[in-house]
Parts: sequence; structure tokens; C-alpha cells
Amino acid sequence: MEVQERWARQTLEKLAFAQLQEQQAARRWKLGLRLVWLGIFVLVLWKLFSFGAASTSPSFPHTALVNIVGEISPDTEASAQNVMSAMRTALEDPGSMALVLLINSPGGSPVQAGLINDEITRLRALHNKPIYAVVEESCASAAYYIAAATDQIFVDKASLVGSIGVLMDGFGFTGLMDKLGVERRLMTAGENKGFLDPFSPQTAPQRQHAQAMLDQIHKQFIAAVRKGRGDRLKDNPEMFSGLFWSGQQAVDLGLADSLGNIDGVARDVVKAPDVIDYTQKENVAERLVKRFGVAVGEGTVRALRTSAAMR
Repeated sequence: MEVQERWARQTLEKLAFAQLQEQQAARRWKLGLRLVWLGIFVLVLWKLFSFGAASTSPSFPHTALVNIVGEISPDTEASAQNVMSAMRTALEDPGSMALVLLINSPGGSPVQAGLINDEITRLRALHNKPIYAVVEESCASAAYYIAAATDQIFVDKASLVGSIGVLMDGFGFTGLMDKLGVERRLMTAGENKGFLDPFSPQTAPQRQHAQAMLDQIHKQFIAAVRKGRGDRLKDNPEMFSGLFWSGQQAVDLGLADSLGNIDGVARDVVKAPDVIDYTQKENVAERLVKRFGVAVGEGTVRALRTSAAMR
């Protein structure tokens, strides 16, 4: 009898302690969540005020700079939205004598590049200010699509320039699946809906369709280069074949105008040696807000799992 009473007392104590721990954990979670949201609120205010401070631009004569670095795609710092917004801000500044696009990119989306190309033409006419491209390591494919719209292109003698072409790549695993005895079960509505599926065979009409689409985009690319470079292009049968050249070769072919760097262009061409960077970059507040958002999500999952386990 005494043993049973001791066991019952110990069981009640354990249950009470577990209940107390659950209540404490819930209180800590609520307090932590409130602190997190308070931190996010403060960071958002900081972000808003930091943007307000950045809107005051220098009024003294200077060369405006916008970097185009890395892949050109919608989700990168070299997206059309970021680059065009930075270009507009730079050219609207009364102190900017010219805009220099400092390019170091292997290419990317032809859509994003086409949008930037069109915006360069519009902004140059609107503000009556020259726009130059200065190439560092590479200016290939979609990056050259952008550079072709500028007034002049300056390169290093060892830069990689060109690659005027379009590609669509992928893999096909149908032969491997046959060897392994794997059956692909893909259901579509529309006979060509799955023609880019790597596990399904590609028919001749599908390849012809894809090739016709690539050829059309390639013609658009060539037209943009011819429009931007005009008579400066030399007659070369490999010009639009997708090949790329060194900076010195690019100058010889008319794909670039001369050798130069950002400091030299600002000093000798623009005649405004002070360079102001207008590139849109993700600031510290934005990064912290994103990290807080991830932390809140992970914390919520952990709390739900803990609560379910205790129950």
C-alpha cells in the first residue's frame, strides 16, 4: 500500500512538473515572438529611413557608375529592375555628367538584357547624357546585349567579349532509363506539353520548334548589336556565331571601341574624375529582415513540434 502511494505521488509530481515546463515554454515562446516582431519593426523603420537618406544625391560634377556583375536574371542584383532603377537615379542627378555601366558578367536572360537595352536608349534621349560601358573580366552574351546599346564600349586587352548567340540546354536520360529498366510515367494534356522533360524522348518536330524559337531570338540579338554598333562592326563571318574574343580582338572587330578602365574613362572621356556608385544593393537591414523571417518560421516549427511531443 505504501509503495502504491509513493508511486502515485511520484507520478503526480512528474505530471505537475511537465505541465509547469510546458507553461514556461509557452510563456518563453510568446515573449520571444514579441521580441522578434519588435526587432523586425525597428529594422523596417531603419530600412525606410536609410532609403530616405540615400535619395539625397551629390550635386557636384561626377561620373555616375552602375555595376552589372554576375548572372543577369530576375532574382539577382543584375536584374533589369535593379539596373534600370539605378540608371534612372544616376541620370536624374543634375551633377552626373555621364553614366558608366561597369560590366563583369557572363550573360543571362535575353529578356532582362533586352529590357535594359531599350531603357538605355530611352534614358540617353531623355537626359541627353552619354552612357558608356566599361568591361572588366567578361561581357558575354546577354551582357554584351546590354553593352551594345551604349555610346562607347571600353575593355581591357584580356577581357572576354562577345558570345553573340542563344542557347537552350538540358539533359536526356531516356537511354539510361531503358538500361535500368525504369519506366517514365508522364501524363500531359497537349501532345507537346512535356517536350522539355529530360526523361521523355524528343521528337523531330519538337526540336525544329525549339530551334526556330532560338533562331528568332538570335536574330533579335543580332539586330540590337547592329543597331548599337552600326558601321563600327567589321565584316567577319564568325561575328554572330557565338564565339567570344579577347578585348584587343573585340576592338579590332568593332565590338568594342578602345582599351580603358573606369578611372581612365571618368578622367579622360567624361572629364569628371569623381565616381559615384548608384548600384542598387541589398543593405544590412534587408538581410537582417530576411534572416528574422527565416528564424521566425523555424522557431514556429520547433515550437509546434515540441508542443505536440509534450502532449
